[in-house]
Amino acid sequence: MRGRRSALVVVSALLLGACTQTVPSGQEGATQVRTGAAEGAAGTEPTANVDDAVSATTATTESEDSTTTAAPTTSTTEPLDVFDPECVVRVSPGDSLGAIASSRDDDLATTASLRAENGRPDNTIHPGELLDVCIDNGLDDISGAQRLERNAAIVAAENFASVGGQQHKLNALLTPLGFPEMPVDGISGPVTRRGLCAARVALGLQVNRGDMEAGSTDEETLFATAEMPVPPFSARDGRWIVIDRTCQVMFAGEGDRLVFVFPTSTGEAGHETRVQEQTRAFRYDPALQNSGWHNSTTFPVDADNPLNGNMYRPLYFDRGQAIHGANNVPTSPQSKGCARLRPSHQDALIGWLGLDGVGGPTNSASRIGVRVSVRGAYEFG
Repeated sequence: MRGRRSALVVVSALLLGACTQTVPSGQEGATQVRTGAAEGAAGTEPTANVDDAVSATTATTESEDSTTTAAPTTSTTEPLDVFDPECVVRVSPGDSLGAIASSRDDDLATTASLRAENGRPDNTIHPGELLDVCIDNGLDDISGAQRLERNAAIVAAENFASVGGQQHKLNALLTPLGFPEMPVDGISGPVTRRGLCAARVALGLQVNRGDMEAGSTDEETLFATAEMPVPPFSARDGRWIVIDRTCQVMFAGEGDRLVFVFPTSTGEAGHETRVQEQTRAFRYDPALQNSGWHNSTTFPVDADNPLNGNMYRPLYFDRGQAIHGANNVPTSPQSKGCARLRPSHQDALIGWLGLDGVGGPTNSASRIGVRVSVRGAYEFG
Protein backbone atom coordinates (compact mmCIF):
# COMPACT_ATOMS: atom_id res chain seq x y z
CA MET A 1 0.00 0.00 0.00
CA ARG A 2 2.87 2.38 0.82
CA GLY A 3 4.41 1.60 -2.59
CA ARG A 4 1.09 2.42 -4.36
CA ARG A 5 0.80 5.75 -2.53
CA SER A 6 4.37 6.63 -3.49
CA ALA A 7 3.60 5.84 -7.10
CA LEU A 8 0.46 8.02 -7.05
CA VAL A 9 2.45 10.92 -5.62
CA VAL A 10 4.96 10.61 -8.47
CA VAL A 11 2.19 10.42 -11.07
CA SER A 12 0.39 13.45 -9.58
CA ALA A 13 3.59 15.48 -9.72
CA LEU A 14 4.13 14.54 -13.36
CA LEU A 15 0.55 15.54 -14.31
CA LEU A 16 0.77 18.85 -12.49
CA GLY A 17 4.00 19.67 -14.26
CA ALA A 18 2.66 18.80 -17.71
CA CYS A 19 -0.82 20.37 -17.63
CA THR A 20 -1.32 24.06 -18.46
CA GLN A 21 -4.29 24.57 -16.10
CA THR A 22 -5.55 23.20 -12.75
CA VAL A 23 -7.97 20.29 -12.98
CA PRO A 24 -11.20 21.29 -11.18
CA SER A 25 -12.58 18.91 -8.56
CA GLY A 26 -14.88 16.30 -10.05
CA GLN A 27 -13.42 16.58 -13.62
CA GLU A 28 -10.84 14.47 -15.38
CA GLY A 29 -8.39 17.16 -16.62
CA ALA A 30 -10.43 19.57 -18.81
CA THR A 31 -8.34 21.12 -21.59
CA GLN A 32 -9.78 24.06 -23.56
CA VAL A 33 -9.42 24.26 -27.35
CA ARG A 34 -8.77 27.93 -28.18
CA THR A 35 -8.56 29.66 -31.52
CA GLY A 36 -9.59 33.24 -30.63
CA ALA A 37 -8.00 36.07 -28.65
CA ALA A 38 -7.31 36.16 -24.90
CA GLU A 39 -10.40 35.84 -22.70
CA GLY A 40 -12.11 38.95 -21.33
CA ALA A 41 -11.85 42.66 -22.09
CA ALA A 42 -11.93 45.88 -20.11
CA GLY A 43 -15.25 47.56 -19.44
CA THR A 44 -18.67 46.09 -20.09
CA GLU A 45 -18.21 44.95 -23.69
CA PRO A 46 -20.18 41.76 -24.39
CA THR A 47 -18.14 38.56 -23.99
CA ALA A 48 -18.71 35.08 -25.38
CA ASN A 49 -20.66 32.57 -23.19
CA VAL A 50 -18.38 30.25 -21.15
CA ASP A 51 -21.00 27.42 -21.21
CA ASP A 52 -19.76 26.46 -24.69
CA ALA A 53 -16.27 25.40 -23.49
CA VAL A 54 -14.85 22.19 -25.02
CA SER A 55 -13.25 19.56 -22.71
CA ALA A 56 -10.85 16.65 -23.22
CA THR A 57 -9.82 13.93 -20.74
CA THR A 58 -6.70 12.14 -19.63
CA ALA A 59 -6.64 8.62 -18.34
CA THR A 60 -4.64 6.93 -15.59
CA THR A 61 -4.27 3.16 -15.37
CA GLU A 62 -3.34 1.56 -12.08
CA SER A 63 -2.60 -2.01 -11.03
CA GLU A 64 -1.61 -3.68 -7.75
CA ASP A 65 2.06 -3.85 -8.67
CA SER A 66 2.53 -0.77 -10.96
CA THR A 67 0.95 2.50 -12.18
CA THR A 68 0.80 3.49 -15.90
CA THR A 69 0.13 7.09 -16.95
CA ALA A 70 -1.02 8.13 -20.44
CA ALA A 71 1.01 10.83 -22.27
CA PRO A 72 -0.04 14.35 -21.12
CA THR A 73 -2.69 16.04 -23.30
CA THR A 74 -1.70 19.39 -24.86
CA SER A 75 -3.94 22.14 -26.25
CA THR A 76 -4.55 21.89 -30.00
CA THR A 77 -5.91 24.33 -32.55
CA GLU A 78 -8.85 23.06 -34.53
CA PRO A 79 -8.26 23.60 -38.28
CA LEU A 80 -10.46 26.28 -39.81
CA ASP A 81 -12.12 25.54 -43.12
CA VAL A 82 -11.84 29.11 -44.41
CA PHE A 83 -10.21 31.00 -47.27
CA ASP A 84 -7.32 32.40 -45.19
CA PRO A 85 -6.91 30.81 -41.75
CA GLU A 86 -4.32 33.46 -40.81
CA CYS A 87 -7.02 36.12 -41.07
CA VAL A 88 -9.82 34.31 -39.23
CA VAL A 89 -10.38 33.49 -35.57
CA ARG A 90 -13.03 31.39 -33.89
CA VAL A 91 -14.60 33.15 -30.92
CA SER A 92 -13.76 31.48 -27.61
CA PRO A 93 -15.69 31.70 -24.34
CA GLY A 94 -15.04 35.05 -22.69
CA ASP A 95 -13.86 36.75 -25.88
CA SER A 96 -14.88 40.29 -26.83
CA LEU A 97 -14.22 42.38 -29.93
CA GLY A 98 -11.97 44.63 -27.87
CA ALA A 99 -9.88 41.71 -26.62
CA ILE A 100 -9.59 40.25 -30.12
CA ALA A 101 -8.55 43.62 -31.52
CA SER A 102 -5.92 44.02 -28.78
CA SER A 103 -4.48 40.60 -29.55
CA ARG A 104 -3.79 41.56 -33.17
CA ASP A 105 -0.48 43.13 -34.17
CA ASP A 106 -2.34 45.54 -36.44
CA ASP A 107 -3.02 49.23 -35.83
CA LEU A 108 -6.15 48.99 -38.01
CA ALA A 109 -7.74 46.41 -35.71
CA THR A 110 -10.16 48.15 -33.37
CA THR A 111 -13.55 47.28 -31.98
CA ALA A 112 -15.17 49.54 -34.60
CA SER A 113 -13.17 48.17 -37.55
CA LEU A 114 -13.79 44.53 -36.53
CA ARG A 115 -17.49 45.28 -36.24
CA ALA A 116 -17.52 46.89 -39.70
CA GLU A 117 -15.37 44.16 -41.30
CA ASN A 118 -17.80 41.50 -40.12
CA GLY A 119 -21.01 43.45 -40.71
CA ARG A 120 -22.00 43.46 -37.04
CA PRO A 121 -24.73 45.82 -35.84
CA ASP A 122 -23.20 45.88 -32.35
CA ASN A 123 -20.35 44.36 -30.32
CA THR A 124 -22.12 41.10 -29.42
CA ILE A 125 -20.26 37.88 -30.33
CA HIS A 126 -20.83 34.21 -29.45
CA PRO A 127 -18.48 31.24 -28.91
CA GLY A 128 -17.82 29.27 -32.09
CA GLU A 129 -18.46 32.17 -34.46
CA LEU A 130 -15.83 33.00 -37.06
CA LEU A 131 -14.49 36.53 -37.37
CA ASP A 132 -12.51 38.09 -40.23
CA VAL A 133 -9.66 39.94 -38.50
CA CYS A 134 -7.62 41.20 -41.48
CA ILE A 135 -8.98 44.71 -41.77
CA ASP A 136 -9.67 46.56 -45.03
CA ASN A 137 -7.77 44.15 -47.28
CA GLY A 138 -10.52 43.94 -49.89
CA LEU A 139 -11.45 40.33 -49.09
CA ASP A 140 -13.87 38.35 -47.01
CA ASP A 141 -11.20 36.09 -45.54
CA ILE A 142 -13.77 33.53 -44.44
CA SER A 143 -15.30 32.89 -47.87
CA GLY A 144 -12.67 34.44 -50.14
CA ALA A 145 -15.20 36.77 -51.77
CA GLN A 146 -13.99 40.18 -52.88
CA ARG A 147 -15.32 43.16 -50.90
CA LEU A 148 -16.63 45.90 -53.18
CA GLU A 149 -16.51 48.58 -50.48
CA ARG A 150 -13.80 49.55 -48.04
CA ASN A 151 -14.15 49.08 -44.29
CA ALA A 152 -16.55 51.83 -43.22
CA ALA A 153 -14.81 52.43 -39.88
CA ILE A 154 -11.41 52.85 -41.54
CA VAL A 155 -12.83 55.22 -44.16
CA ALA A 156 -14.52 57.25 -41.42
CA ALA A 157 -11.26 57.48 -39.46
CA GLU A 158 -9.33 58.54 -42.57
CA ASN A 159 -11.93 61.15 -43.45
CA PHE A 160 -11.92 62.49 -39.90
CA ALA A 161 -8.15 62.96 -40.02
CA SER A 162 -8.30 64.37 -43.54
CA VAL A 163 -11.07 66.89 -42.80
CA GLY A 164 -9.23 68.07 -39.70
CA GLY A 165 -6.11 68.64 -41.79
CA GLN A 166 -8.13 70.51 -44.41
CA GLN A 167 -9.74 72.73 -41.77
CA HIS A 168 -6.35 73.55 -40.29
CA LYS A 169 -4.97 74.43 -43.74
CA LEU A 170 -8.00 76.53 -44.66
CA ASN A 171 -7.61 78.52 -41.45
CA ALA A 172 -3.96 79.15 -42.27
CA LEU A 173 -4.81 80.35 -45.78
CA LEU A 174 -8.07 82.24 -45.23
CA THR A 175 -8.10 83.81 -41.78
CA PRO A 176 -5.31 86.30 -42.67
CA LEU A 177 -7.71 87.52 -45.39
CA GLY A 178 -10.62 88.10 -43.01
CA PHE A 179 -12.38 84.73 -43.32
CA PRO A 180 -13.73 83.61 -39.92
CA GLU A 181 -11.69 80.87 -38.27
CA MET A 182 -13.47 77.54 -38.40
CA PRO A 183 -13.34 74.82 -35.71
CA VAL A 184 -10.76 72.10 -36.41
CA ASP A 185 -13.00 69.22 -35.38
CA GLY A 186 -12.68 66.76 -38.28
CA ILE A 187 -16.37 67.19 -39.11
CA SER A 188 -17.24 68.56 -42.53
CA GLY A 189 -20.25 70.86 -42.63
CA PRO A 190 -21.49 73.89 -44.58
CA VAL A 191 -18.81 76.20 -43.14
CA THR A 192 -15.96 73.82 -44.01
CA ARG A 193 -17.39 73.18 -47.48
CA ARG A 194 -17.70 76.94 -48.13
CA GLY A 195 -14.01 77.32 -47.25
CA LEU A 196 -13.08 74.41 -49.53
CA CYS A 197 -15.12 75.96 -52.32
CA ALA A 198 -13.32 79.29 -51.89
CA ALA A 199 -9.97 77.51 -52.06
CA ARG A 200 -11.00 75.75 -55.27
CA VAL A 201 -11.91 79.09 -56.85
CA ALA A 202 -8.58 80.71 -55.93
CA LEU A 203 -6.52 77.66 -56.88
CA GLY A 204 -8.20 77.25 -60.27
CA LEU A 205 -9.71 73.84 -59.42
CA GLN A 206 -13.15 72.64 -60.45
CA VAL A 207 -15.51 74.74 -58.35
CA ASN A 208 -18.07 72.93 -56.19
CA ARG A 209 -19.34 72.88 -52.62
CA GLY A 210 -18.59 69.21 -52.01
CA ASP A 211 -16.20 67.60 -49.56
CA MET A 212 -12.58 67.18 -50.62
CA GLU A 213 -11.68 63.50 -50.86
CA ALA A 214 -8.80 62.32 -48.72
CA GLY A 215 -5.66 61.81 -50.79
CA SER A 216 -7.18 63.46 -53.88
CA THR A 217 -5.30 65.73 -56.27
CA ASP A 218 -7.37 68.65 -54.98
CA GLU A 219 -6.32 67.91 -51.40
CA GLU A 220 -2.67 67.61 -52.42
CA THR A 221 -2.92 70.99 -54.19
CA LEU A 222 -4.53 72.56 -51.11
CA PHE A 223 -1.89 71.22 -48.73
CA ALA A 224 0.93 72.36 -51.05
CA THR A 225 -0.35 75.96 -51.12
CA ALA A 226 1.60 78.38 -48.94
CA GLU A 227 -0.48 81.49 -49.66
CA MET A 228 -3.93 81.93 -51.15
CA PRO A 229 -3.50 83.25 -54.71
CA VAL A 230 -5.63 85.74 -56.58
CA PRO A 231 -8.50 83.95 -58.40
CA PRO A 232 -7.38 83.38 -62.00
CA PHE A 233 -10.32 85.32 -63.52
CA SER A 234 -10.05 88.47 -61.39
CA ALA A 235 -9.07 91.85 -62.84
CA ARG A 236 -5.38 92.69 -62.89
CA ASP A 237 -5.69 96.46 -62.73
CA GLY A 238 -7.27 98.63 -60.07
CA ARG A 239 -9.48 97.47 -57.21
CA TRP A 240 -11.89 94.64 -57.84
CA ILE A 241 -14.53 92.53 -56.08
CA VAL A 242 -15.64 89.03 -57.17
CA ILE A 243 -18.83 87.56 -55.72
CA ASP A 244 -19.02 83.79 -56.23
CA ARG A 245 -22.59 82.53 -56.01
CA THR A 246 -21.54 78.86 -56.04
CA CYS A 247 -19.39 79.17 -52.94
CA GLN A 248 -21.23 82.09 -51.31
CA VAL A 249 -17.87 83.82 -50.95
CA MET A 250 -16.59 87.31 -51.85
CA PHE A 251 -13.03 88.04 -52.95
CA ALA A 252 -11.58 91.56 -53.01
CA GLY A 253 -8.19 92.79 -54.13
CA GLU A 254 -6.15 95.25 -56.06
CA GLY A 255 -4.31 94.20 -59.19
CA ASP A 256 -2.62 90.88 -58.48
CA ARG A 257 -2.91 91.24 -54.69
CA LEU A 258 -5.66 89.43 -52.79
CA VAL A 259 -6.85 91.54 -49.86
CA PHE A 260 -10.05 89.94 -48.52
CA VAL A 261 -11.98 86.69 -48.63
CA PHE A 262 -15.34 87.03 -46.87
CA PRO A 263 -18.36 84.73 -46.52
CA THR A 264 -21.43 86.19 -48.19
CA SER A 265 -25.08 85.35 -48.76
CA THR A 266 -26.46 86.30 -52.18
CA GLY A 267 -30.00 86.50 -53.55
CA GLU A 268 -32.42 83.70 -52.83
CA ALA A 269 -34.35 81.84 -55.55
CA GLY A 270 -36.46 84.35 -57.47
CA HIS A 271 -34.27 87.24 -56.32
CA GLU A 272 -30.86 86.06 -57.55
CA THR A 273 -27.89 88.40 -57.51
CA ARG A 274 -27.37 89.12 -61.22
CA VAL A 275 -24.32 87.70 -63.02
CA GLN A 276 -22.03 90.41 -64.43
CA GLU A 277 -18.43 91.33 -65.21
CA GLN A 278 -16.52 94.31 -63.81
CA THR A 279 -19.48 96.59 -63.20
CA ARG A 280 -18.46 99.86 -61.56
CA ALA A 281 -19.92 100.39 -58.10
CA PHE A 282 -21.78 103.70 -58.40
CA ARG A 283 -23.30 104.61 -55.02
CA TYR A 284 -22.35 104.39 -51.36
CA ASP A 285 -24.65 105.33 -48.48
CA PRO A 286 -23.03 105.59 -45.03
CA ALA A 287 -26.50 106.08 -43.44
CA LEU A 288 -24.96 108.28 -40.79
CA GLN A 289 -28.35 109.29 -39.40
CA ASN A 290 -28.99 105.67 -38.32
CA SER A 291 -25.56 104.36 -37.28
CA GLY A 292 -24.96 102.99 -40.78
CA TRP A 293 -28.24 101.09 -41.15
CA HIS A 294 -30.22 101.98 -44.27
CA ASN A 295 -33.79 100.75 -44.70
CA SER A 296 -34.28 99.54 -48.27
CA THR A 297 -37.06 101.27 -50.19
CA THR A 298 -37.88 98.17 -52.27
CA PHE A 299 -37.43 95.64 -49.45
CA PRO A 300 -37.85 97.47 -46.13
CA VAL A 301 -37.22 95.85 -42.78
CA ASP A 302 -40.71 94.35 -42.68
CA ALA A 303 -39.99 92.42 -45.89
CA ASP A 304 -36.28 91.68 -45.46
CA ASN A 305 -35.03 91.86 -41.90
CA PRO A 306 -31.77 89.90 -41.54
CA LEU A 307 -31.88 89.86 -37.73
CA ASN A 308 -32.23 93.37 -36.32
CA GLY A 309 -31.27 95.39 -39.36
CA ASN A 310 -31.60 95.76 -43.08
CA MET A 311 -28.72 97.23 -45.12
CA TYR A 312 -25.57 98.29 -43.28
CA ARG A 313 -23.47 100.88 -45.20
CA PRO A 314 -24.67 99.67 -48.63
CA LEU A 315 -22.39 99.84 -51.68
CA TYR A 316 -24.53 99.69 -54.86
CA PHE A 317 -23.26 98.11 -58.07
CA ASP A 318 -26.35 97.09 -60.11
CA ARG A 319 -29.46 99.23 -59.70
CA GLY A 320 -30.88 98.27 -56.29
CA GLN A 321 -28.44 95.38 -55.72
CA ALA A 322 -25.70 96.24 -53.27
CA ILE A 323 -22.98 94.82 -51.07
CA HIS A 324 -24.04 95.57 -47.49
CA GLY A 325 -23.62 94.45 -43.93
CA ALA A 326 -26.22 92.28 -42.20
CA ASN A 327 -26.49 90.51 -38.87
CA ASN A 328 -27.40 87.25 -40.58
CA VAL A 329 -25.02 85.83 -43.21
CA PRO A 330 -25.98 82.16 -43.68
CA THR A 331 -24.09 79.67 -45.85
CA SER A 332 -26.84 79.71 -48.49
CA PRO A 333 -28.47 82.49 -50.58
CA GLN A 334 -31.12 84.22 -48.46
CA SER A 335 -31.10 87.89 -49.44
CA LYS A 336 -33.45 89.78 -51.77
CA GLY A 337 -30.71 90.14 -54.40
CA CYS A 338 -27.92 91.88 -52.53
CA ALA A 339 -24.68 90.33 -51.28
CA ARG A 340 -24.62 90.31 -47.48
CA LEU A 341 -21.48 90.60 -45.39
CA ARG A 342 -21.02 90.66 -41.66
CA PRO A 343 -21.04 94.27 -40.41
CA SER A 344 -17.37 94.02 -39.38
CA HIS A 345 -16.48 92.79 -42.86
CA GLN A 346 -18.47 95.62 -44.46
CA ASP A 347 -16.56 98.07 -42.27
CA ALA A 348 -13.26 96.55 -43.44
CA LEU A 349 -14.35 96.75 -47.09
CA ILE A 350 -15.47 100.39 -46.83
CA GLY A 351 -12.26 101.31 -45.01
CA TRP A 352 -10.16 99.62 -47.73
CA LEU A 353 -12.02 101.68 -50.36
CA GLY A 354 -11.17 104.86 -48.43
CA LEU A 355 -14.82 105.77 -47.85
CA ASP A 356 -14.80 106.05 -44.07
CA GLY A 357 -14.64 109.84 -44.22
CA VAL A 358 -17.59 110.32 -46.59
CA GLY A 359 -20.09 112.65 -44.91
CA GLY A 360 -23.17 111.43 -46.77
CA PRO A 361 -24.37 109.37 -49.75
CA THR A 362 -22.11 109.59 -52.81
CA ASN A 363 -22.94 108.71 -56.42
CA SER A 364 -19.39 109.13 -57.70
CA ALA A 365 -18.17 105.90 -59.28
CA SER A 366 -14.67 107.36 -59.57
CA ARG A 367 -14.69 108.26 -55.88
CA ILE A 368 -15.71 104.72 -54.95
CA GLY A 369 -13.20 103.22 -57.39
CA VAL A 370 -14.02 99.51 -57.52
CA ARG A 371 -15.44 97.11 -60.13
CA VAL A 372 -17.73 94.21 -59.18
CA SER A 373 -18.09 90.82 -60.89
CA VAL A 374 -20.70 88.19 -60.03
CA ARG A 375 -20.08 84.61 -61.15
CA GLY A 376 -21.14 81.04 -60.56
CA ALA A 377 -24.49 79.55 -59.69
CA TYR A 378 -25.95 78.10 -56.52
CA GLU A 379 -27.97 74.90 -56.87
CA PHE A 380 -31.18 75.42 -54.97
CA GLY A 381 -33.16 72.47 -53.69
